[in-house]
Amino acid sequence: MADKRRVIGKALRKVDAAAKVTGATKFADDLAFPRMLFCKLLRSTQPHARIVSIDTSAAAKLDGVQAVLVGQDLPIPFGILPVSQDEHALCIDKARFIGDPVAAVAALTEEAATAATDLIRVDYEPLKSIASAEEAVEHPEPRIHDYGDRGNFHKLIDLEFGDANAGIAEGDMVREDLFFFEGSTHLPMEQHAAVAMWSPDQKLTLWTSTQTPHYVHRALAKVLELPAARIRVIATPNGGGFGGKSDPFNHEIAVAKLAMITGRPVKITLTREEVFYCHRGRHPTLMWVRTGVKKDGAITGMHFRSLLDGGAYGSYGVASTYYTGALQTVTYHIPCYHFQGARAFTNKAPCGPKRGHGTPQPRFALEVHIDKIAEQLGIDPAELRLKTLVPANSLTANYLRVGSMGLGKCIAKVVEGSGWKQKFRKLPRGRGVGLACSSYISGAGLPIYWNNMPHSGVQLKCDRGGGVTVFCGSTEIGQGSDSILAYIVAEVLGIDPFDIAVVTGDTDLTPVDLGSYSSRVTLMSGNAALQAAERARQILAVHAAKKLEIPVDRLSFAERRVYDAKDPKRGMSFAEAVQSAEAAEGTIGTVGSYTPPMSAGKYRGAGVGPSPAYSYSACVAAVDVDPETGIVRVPTIWIAHDVGRSINSAAVIGQVEGSIYMGLGEALMEEMAYRGNRNVVHKIPSLLEYKSPTTLEMCDVITYLVEDPDPNGPFGAKEVGQGPLLPVMPAVANAVYDAVGVRIDEVPITPEKVLKALRKKQKGEPGRHGPESFPDIPWPEPMRVPTPWEGGDGKAVSPGRPAITAERPH
Repeated sequence: MADKRRVIGKALRKVDAAAKVTGATKFADDLAFPRMLFCKLLRSTQPHARIVSIDTSAAAKLDGVQAVLVGQDLPIPFGILPVSQDEHALCIDKARFIGDPVAAVAALTEEAATAATDLIRVDYEPLKSIASAEEAVEHPEPRIHDYGDRGNFHKLIDLEFGDANAGIAEGDMVREDLFFFEGSTHLPMEQHAAVAMWSPDQKLTLWTSTQTPHYVHRALAKVLELPAARIRVIATPNGGGFGGKSDPFNHEIAVAKLAMITGRPVKITLTREEVFYCHRGRHPTLMWVRTGVKKDGAITGMHFRSLLDGGAYGSYGVASTYYTGALQTVTYHIPCYHFQGARAFTNKAPCGPKRGHGTPQPRFALEVHIDKIAEQLGIDPAELRLKTLVPANSLTANYLRVGSMGLGKCIAKVVEGSGWKQKFRKLPRGRGVGLACSSYISGAGLPIYWNNMPHSGVQLKCDRGGGVTVFCGSTEIGQGSDSILAYIVAEVLGIDPFDIAVVTGDTDLTPVDLGSYSSRVTLMSGNAALQAAERARQILAVHAAKKLEIPVDRLSFAERRVYDAKDPKRGMSFAEAVQSAEAAEGTIGTVGSYTPPMSAGKYRGAGVGPSPAYSYSACVAAVDVDPETGIVRVPTIWIAHDVGRSINSAAVIGQVEGSIYMGLGEALMEEMAYRGNRNVVHKIPSLLEYKSPTTLEMCDVITYLVEDPDPNGPFGAKEVGQGPLLPVMPAVANAVYDAVGVRIDEVPITPEKVLKALRKKQKGEPGRHGPESFPDIPWPEPMRVPTPWEGGDGKAVSPGRPAITAERPH
């Protein structure tokens, strides 16, 4: 069947490629309307302070200023998660980080709006600021928020599947390690921008560079107290998101309110410095892991702890915290597993869902930890991983359903392609290779707001001229999701993808889609599009068969024709098939939707981790390390990715290479750095100082696509947008050890860290740089869940009670 496909699997150009390369694509900042005003935000200069008073009188009198807003004008809180409605469009009584918006101005020009913000006087009463997660543990007061599990903890989690201590004790060897993963930010080329318009019939339209128009729509309805039917959110083409445009943001609500007040369109485009304040990037995460293993490398039990620095607000943080523990079990078989996770509030820009959403940090820890175990056991790291893979079509200790599982093939590809066996521990000093693996979800199993409705919907309209229009709420953020919809529909209906008009991300025109995040669009929106296209094909086939006087099951759809498979000359054009059907039934339109399978877990927290399908990646990194300077260079990375089935092979490789680029930055240089314990100031909110790889630092990438079709994906497809990033950082760290014999147990792996570790080694001390301790956290009573092979049904037993014990499979 695969060789008969005319669209799926081919290296076609994206349907929006010409518009983007010629500059015809209109991004949010390209939009302009008559009588449009410009908005600027005044941001807090204090990391943590009560707002005693705000005087906007001088700003309001400035020539050109049309409106000024303060927090009291928008008193209703919002947030992306129902459990973290802790943000206000503008701070009301307290500022929680430097950059927190406290006032908004709309004026005739950006210059006037900027000048007006300079005239606003804010009287602050400084409060003690919390600069790190460790400091938040030590200082429960003053509380940054009045909610959360206790003190300055946003979330505390304690989940145990089986008896982890007993399982670990069964190991022939037990190993403990500490790791730290520094925070980093998304760095999209396009800054956040939004334009709001309030119509004479009292309807609000917001054009915005967002990944989640549906959730922005919800936040606007709540904060502005407007009926949802009177709000339209249009997600403009997005110049990069990577998770950084997944939250509803202050500026989106502020311009909407200003448009309502003034009756004029209002536009805001954030500066690059302001994008750093929006952040929602990678959580700095401290991790501790203890694992028991047999002499052959089989894991007998694992205990994993994480402490996340969440910054000033909740964002997706509760989910991110669960994710630091959830996916450990879907790569290597872990028969019993104990996870403890904590997220702390600090007075820094809020963290959130950067590409991988809570999973790159624990993957870094686990893959370096596994590497150390392999060395201690005297087993090749690739062989150890191959011995311990989770079986396909199995259930993990924490009740995640693994379907297709191509990681073994991925490891084999990179081991052969890189010449691993000829290089590992055999290269001259200063050169090394390292291996790491990963897994990721193809969309989450539950929606953010729990309901029984589909996660994605598609409407299809067939035109009598032969064209087809696809309506879907998903958002094109540069990943090619619009093209995926066109390719799938074109394959089913036998037409050219460029005969298809794709309309996405418009809450007035398109069915609900939950957004472009968690690598969900290809599988979820793709399945909805597939269903809608197959329904359209069925309608067209019935009437084409009547006209051609042949059985329906003999019809083929290809090359813009509908014809007899036994006699291809006997047929009609696709347009004629639509006309026949329309003459008989009226306008031809169909719908499709997708809801993922139910989670097997029934315990609290089981909603984070389940996915219709998991992708897998294996990576080998080659490094050159200069022992004199500590500088690490990565000349080549070999990566194999289990994509299920490539919808567009060129686009898949592009996504893989983009992941490598981002992973390389996080491995070697990127960090959200702050200074001062009393005055938590972002040191480098600019592209001049925040270091990201250029073309000169980007390595050669050799990509292998492993196709192991998953029955839950459209044509067998799984995710590719985020999974290939995860193994890059640990592969580089493991390669550094191979090159110079020191362990850098944190990222980024900077030259000074390498030099510190080398100097320790020269003194006869352990050649390691990384965290030295994990703070004493007041964990709650563990929620104990018997594993599937202990007779568990996915439900937790009472906290504190011993879990059911039984013989575990090895």
